[in-house]
Amino acid sequence: MTKEFWTKTEVVEVFQIEERFLVDLEEEEILCPVSQEEPSEKLFTPADMERLRLAKILVEEMGVNLAGVEVILRMRQNMIEMRNQFDTILEDLAKEISKTFER
Repeated sequence: MTKEFWTKTEVVEVFQIEERFLVDLEEEEILCPVSQEEPSEKLFTPADMERLRLAKILVEEMGVNLAGVEVILRMRQNMIEMRNQFDTILEDLAKEISKTFER
């Protein structure tokens, strides 16, 4: 999935889903496609594609409803952000320790 944007038709074909599933994900604000003026088609980013992939797994394989999908994906994003913050803190700490031993 190296494309910058995907059309609704492409997304439906790639994931073999009903268009209604996309609409439901948009209504739950799980997906937020970009709207183009000409033509007036919504385009999906790689981030949308990843959320869709996870949502499909959660719904089809685990029986999670859309409200649950939204909560799980939000919690996943929060965990990724916290991990990035933790990594930054560790890098800063390692630099400080390194400076201390260089003296």
